[in-house]
Amino acid sequence: MGTAGLTLGMSAKSYARILGANDHLNVAILGCYRRFGALAPSLSKCENVTIAYVGDVDSRRQEEGQGQVKKMTGAMPKGEKDIRKILGNQDIDAVFLAIPDHWHAPGTWMALDAGKHVYVEKPASHNPHEGELMISLQKHYGKVVQMGNQQRSAPTSREIISEIHNGAIGDVYHAVAFYSNNRGRVPNANKVAAPDYLDWDLWQGPAPRQEFVDILGDYMWHWFWKWGTAETGNNATHELDVARWALQVDFPQSVHSNAGKYHFKDDPWTMYDTMMVTYTFPGGKSISWDGKSRDGYQTYGSDRGTVIYGTEGSVFVNRNGYRLYDRSGKLVREKEESGSEGSTGLGGGGDMTTIHVANFLDAVRGKAKQNSNIEDGAISTHLCHYANISYKMGNAMLEIDPATGHFKNKKVMKKHWSREYEKGWEPPKV
Repeated sequence: MGTAGLTLGMSAKSYARILGANDHLNVAILGCYRRFGALAPSLSKCENVTIAYVGDVDSRRQEEGQGQVKKMTGAMPKGEKDIRKILGNQDIDAVFLAIPDHWHAPGTWMALDAGKHVYVEKPASHNPHEGELMISLQKHYGKVVQMGNQQRSAPTSREIISEIHNGAIGDVYHAVAFYSNNRGRVPNANKVAAPDYLDWDLWQGPAPRQEFVDILGDYMWHWFWKWGTAETGNNATHELDVARWALQVDFPQSVHSNAGKYHFKDDPWTMYDTMMVTYTFPGGKSISWDGKSRDGYQTYGSDRGTVIYGTEGSVFVNRNGYRLYDRSGKLVREKEESGSEGSTGLGGGGDMTTIHVANFLDAVRGKAKQNSNIEDGAISTHLCHYANISYKMGNAMLEIDPATGHFKNKKVMKKHWSREYEKGWEPPKV
């Protein structure tokens, strides 16, 4: 398993109780909204952890987050909206970043520079350069950095992927990662004065400045390139990570998307809502991504998951468990996950997140190997960036060096590898 003391089928609560009495950690959670509702309960189930700070640029959400933690743990955490002030506290051992996508990598490198361990929600980065930088900085600082790709810690997923690696379906050659949701129309966007409870400048952080838009304080920032990474970064990160894990591949050699905005064409959603992508890898292996944000038809019999094909059979795996089939399509074995984890619901959360969080904490203590390190998370996030860049280039075919992950075309590298940053928020040079 690669995790000391964790056995398949063990509950998140049982795993949390393994932790020793002298391994106390003080942590901070940045972001008190969607994923806060998953991370805070998970941390509250882990022994020898104090949620010392919660922070949010929205004062209402920060106050609510403080109250939730007190209700769960009996202790009121401090509130501080500015990550820089929290990172300046030498008593904080690790930070959990549940903030918008454009903040994930900057928050990580700031935390590493302050000597903190980092649990960062997916996607690991907003652009490929950030992901590459995160890998380098983790090695430089020697801290534990883990992305919230919690299915890497799911007992049933770990079990079947191990079996696949040991030949359960022969030689694996292809995987289909998929997601189906029925998202509705985005409300009309209006430029208005930022509300007094929101620090709009800090919310933008590393992103170039613009006027406040009334729909951005909630989930809708996902559909704007300046801050979000589209549905592929938002959700494909999970399933593409499982596909890459099963096939034991890293960077592809080519990527080709076919994507467009087909629903509610007059709304402020600025990017595709439907995407098909083909990734080819060395050795004749390939991955397909089938992402539907606004069509709830469950093409593969589930709202999300991964199908893995081998020469002697196939496997369907998602957060609920797996089904193993022989080459004729006969069901050989199935197993349900004993715990629960949110699927397409906003925020998600459940036992899988708790086990992943506990694994991170034990890695910080030096007691466990990570189920997934930041290199895993960053490379899987690269697959999302490649798809988005292909779309931005008119669904162009991209050629990639599988040894480095870089685009072979120098003009594409120059234009799409990084992004424009607000002055004073530029990435560190390594």
